[in-house]
Amino acid sequence: MGAPSDTSRYAKGFDIPVRGDTITADRYISQEFMALENQHLWPKVWHLGGMVAELEQEGDYVRHNLGTESVIMIRQADSSIKAFYNSCPHRGNRLVLGDIGGSDRITCGYHGWQFAPDGVLVNVQDPDDFPDGNPCGKVTLSEVRCETWGPFIFYCMDSEVKPLLDWLAPLPERLKDYGLDNWIRVMYLSADADFNWKIIRDNFNESYHLPTIHPELSTFINDGLPDTLFEMYETGHNAMWMKGHQATTRNPEFHTGDVPSPLDDVARAWEVDPADFNGHTGDIREAIIAAKRRLGPERGFTNYENMSDQQLVDYFHCTLFPNLTITMSPEQCQILRTEPHPTDPQKCVFHHWVIAPPVKGMTEVETPIGPMPLEWAENRHSVYGDGQSVGYVADQDLSIGTSQQQGLNSRGFSGCILTHQEKRVQRFHELLNDYVHPDVSTDIINSDQLR
Repeated sequence: MGAPSDTSRYAKGFDIPVRGDTITADRYISQEFMALENQHLWPKVWHLGGMVAELEQEGDYVRHNLGTESVIMIRQADSSIKAFYNSCPHRGNRLVLGDIGGSDRITCGYHGWQFAPDGVLVNVQDPDDFPDGNPCGKVTLSEVRCETWGPFIFYCMDSEVKPLLDWLAPLPERLKDYGLDNWIRVMYLSADADFNWKIIRDNFNESYHLPTIHPELSTFINDGLPDTLFEMYETGHNAMWMKGHQATTRNPEFHTGDVPSPLDDVARAWEVDPADFNGHTGDIREAIIAAKRRLGPERGFTNYENMSDQQLVDYFHCTLFPNLTITMSPEQCQILRTEPHPTDPQKCVFHHWVIAPPVKGMTEVETPIGPMPLEWAENRHSVYGDGQSVGYVADQDLSIGTSQQQGLNSRGFSGCILTHQEKRVQRFHELLNDYVHPDVSTDIINSDQLR
């Protein structure tokens, strides 16, 4: 799929109308809006809870906290995965306090109630002291819908939401040629941050900020607006194709002089001499495609053979409603997720994963925080601003979050003024409006009654 020919820069069939709802500050700062999200949004969407490979044996579990809620996903005897609310039916105590573990019993630390991996109560103290008899075999953990896509485990708290693959469409189909199923999570970072979760969602739904916040990317990612392809899907998700292995067209000097760094080093890594492209650096992208086709399989990148030329060198940036981002390149998948703080609308939790293909002979993977072993990484949690990086580019994104949150609290801010290329931001908020105000007309949403 090439760049679109019209001035909208949306691929044919991927441009969806928006209403123009005003995006005011209340949704980023008010307890009232946060309460609406907790009631109407978070229970009615699919959430990424973990990775299938984390659950190798029966009884292995992974925990995912979302705001005030907590869910555990457990491997079953038949190799399926079930999910349960992380709450003991006895008196409500949280059962699992760690992110990951494994046992043939889930044991409550308060009174010792024990549950089998399928959620059935199997052991209690004083079983004959219950008015209705021994509760074992009768009481179960409260189950949550759980489904998988590729290497990922998802859960949903609502029985009426579409099945996972329908919910995610068309992204499972558009990402299948990357061969993600056996990829390894080599980096897992998370951080508490001082801004609302939607600020980073807005940021990931546009590329307008790249020249100012990420200027160093312009030497090997073409962020020029005419060369960027935007997609909007009926399911509510969005995507953006950015040309990789090509310098930005915003700076003509990059295309008339020497091949800029680090694009020159990338070329050399694929046995392409950058000096051959001085003065016409835009052509180096096609040369790298050819080199990857020739050298990739012998270097262990067996997934290359199923990929299009576009997938071999470009960056496919997918923003899944409401709070998940997948950024794809052929050698790396980055997962970026922002989740609500349990009580404060002006805070959130940011997660950053890197997963990579298990290339034979490769021992290290270059990540946003430097080389990491090609092996499973545990979560490293921090507070943003304490000096611990969440990834170089992600650090830049988060750096603007705090100042934007401060500005949104100003009496002088009356609503966003968006460019056409920020249309995906507009659509995100209109979908959000439809979730949090399910019984309210759009005329009222755009009036002063909800501000």
